[in-house]
Amino acid sequence: MLPDNARRLFVLDTNVLMHDPAALFRFKEHDLFVPMAVLEELDAGKKGASEVARNARQASRFIDELIDGRDSASIENGLELCQIDLSNGGAPASGKLFLQTQHLSEPIPSTLPGSNVDNTILGMTLSLQNRFTDRVVTLVSKDINLRIKARILGIHTEDYYNDKVLDDPNLLYAGIAALPEGFWEKNSRNLRSWQEKSRTFYGLEAKPLPECYPHQCLYSTEAEGFEALVHAIEPGRTTLIVATDHRRDSNSVWSITARNREQNFAFNLLMDPDIDLVTLVGAAGTGKTLLALAAGLQQTMEAKRYREIIITRVTVPVGEDIGFLPGTEEEKMAPWMGALLDNLEVLTSGENSGDWARAATADLLNKRIKLRSLNFMRGRTFLNRYLIIDEAQNLTSKQMKTLITRAGPGSKIACLGNIGQIDTPYLTETTSGLTYVVDRFKHWQHSGHVTLLRGERSRLADFASETL
Repeated sequence: MLPDNARRLFVLDTNVLMHDPAALFRFKEHDLFVPMAVLEELDAGKKGASEVARNARQASRFIDELIDGRDSASIENGLELCQIDLSNGGAPASGKLFLQTQHLSEPIPSTLPGSNVDNTILGMTLSLQNRFTDRVVTLVSKDINLRIKARILGIHTEDYYNDKVLDDPNLLYAGIAALPEGFWEKNSRNLRSWQEKSRTFYGLEAKPLPECYPHQCLYSTEAEGFEALVHAIEPGRTTLIVATDHRRDSNSVWSITARNREQNFAFNLLMDPDIDLVTLVGAAGTGKTLLALAAGLQQTMEAKRYREIIITRVTVPVGEDIGFLPGTEEEKMAPWMGALLDNLEVLTSGENSGDWARAATADLLNKRIKLRSLNFMRGRTFLNRYLIIDEAQNLTSKQMKTLITRAGPGSKIACLGNIGQIDTPYLTETTSGLTYVVDRFKHWQHSGHVTLLRGERSRLADFASETL
């Protein structure tokens, strides 16, 4: 039987465990209850090679490990969650896991729509709520319709919040900030400058901003045209490096020049060999793909810094799925890579080159650019590769970890996406893998981030983005 104490009791829906198998250990000191219907759905969803199926199998393994060697009386009294420690140095879960061992069901309206499994979970939660009146019984589900029905029945319910990186997407690190007013006057006495390898550096005794991160992009509203990046942060000392102006034709990247401040900062990050991970977030038409591809071509074909460019993205259709695609892995991925191929056409169509030269360039580039599916990334290691992850907002934090940990020595990863366009079920702006990576990597000295603001596709696209 469940103990009567002040700890909360959370009833887990199946989709929570299929989304995050480690959710069993994310509720700190509180107790969990897993209905038998959830175990049945985990069993039904474990088949296949999809991420959801893998999560279902992992959740079942966790429960099996907790229950291993226990008799029926121990199961009835609850399984100690502290047996498995996934806290990464924090306090492990100290609550108990209770599995349904007896029939628990309260009558619910027969006209209530929905599947039998959902109604079973609702009836069982009502029963727990009525039986343990001194405890807060909460149904945790990522199914918004189930949460709506639960509230109609008077059941306390919540979404699964542990995977939420931020409370508000507007709080996401932008990567760009303006220097405060009076910055130059305030730091004039303690400011020193020098040049090294044709680059200009500034040394400060204090941080330019209260919250300052490596490779943060800074600009001045007082000194027109001043743009710099945080080069190093040390105790009592911050070094800035003046940004290269890629708006000039002399500093173009594969014949592409930056059209605004954000694009210029993005080129500075993408072209810096000391930065291993670059994240670009922005609405459609801000130039994310074009900038990343141009920087990749420049460093692969001319600078010989990388052996080849690898491009991948999650294959989530916007409309109806087009069904089976014949051909090799690269041929199957081609329809999903329309945006990248469009940008590649722009980068290879020089005004002064003839048809033969363009065809020869396209053929050469096709040998150095590989289209790869996410499904075959597990276990791979990329050496001296330039990896572009497009539409990264549709990836979960676990999938992003799988991809980024593929990088070997000498490789660079560019993650591109728009957190305002998420097509993956159960992912939001605050739980997207792209949001997760931007927030977790902002303190690392070998990463950089830029939020692109201005659309540069066309006046029609800009107007549509603002008004539709």
